[in-house]
Amino acid sequence: MDSKQQVLLIEDDEHLRVMLLTALTEYGHKVTAAKTASAAFQIARESILNVILLDLGLPDFDGNQLIPMLKEISDAPIIVISARDKEAQKIAALDAGADDYLTKPFGVGELLARMRSALRRSLQIAQPVPSSRYICRALEIDIQKHQVLFAGELVHVTPVEFRLLTVLVRHTGKVMTHRQLLREVWGPNHEEDGHYLRIYMRQLRRKLELNPAEPQYLLTEPGVGYRLEFE
Repeated sequence: MDSKQQVLLIEDDEHLRVMLLTALTEYGHKVTAAKTASAAFQIARESILNVILLDLGLPDFDGNQLIPMLKEISDAPIIVISARDKEAQKIAALDAGADDYLTKPFGVGELLARMRSALRRSLQIAQPVPSSRYICRALEIDIQKHQVLFAGELVHVTPVEFRLLTVLVRHTGKVMTHRQLLREVWGPNHEEDGHYLRIYMRQLRRKLELNPAEPQYLLTEPGVGYRLEFE
């Protein structure tokens, strides 16, 4: 990730806002801070941004309402930074269009890592042709060739397993909620059939992870969904 990123920090807690602004500036980023949704929207409309960091508990209206508004005027990935730690709250933010969700308290190192991941993914999406190939250490997935290789060996996957991998590859590094995956792989009538997803993810981990109990590629966001590791 380029050391100089244009960051919009939307946070009404003054102590945390100053702390993050100082820390991110020290790492070379140019940070603009806002403490209300209205001010943030105005800044986003007038700026070219690389990353948006969004607290949900804003004084004028809820951050979940702001997410789709920001998506309409900015291509910058949105990382939610919130004390809301309930699964339903995380899912609501991701379903609203957030690219990632970081629960307070968190370390600056973790925030920087999430920013790098979100930026790499946004650069992929910005390419004229959507990414159809995934390579990360021992795992290689080629959508066009309909091939999956692990440690150089061809791995047989079922059509449904491949559809699931295809969705994850096209959203590499982004948390996909259970509902999003079920809708894209099985269709809108199966958004509540979470057992489908658990079964197929378990099968894929047996095929594509050295230790399925400690996955390195097909990662779980507890209670929320899954993400495909992206270095």
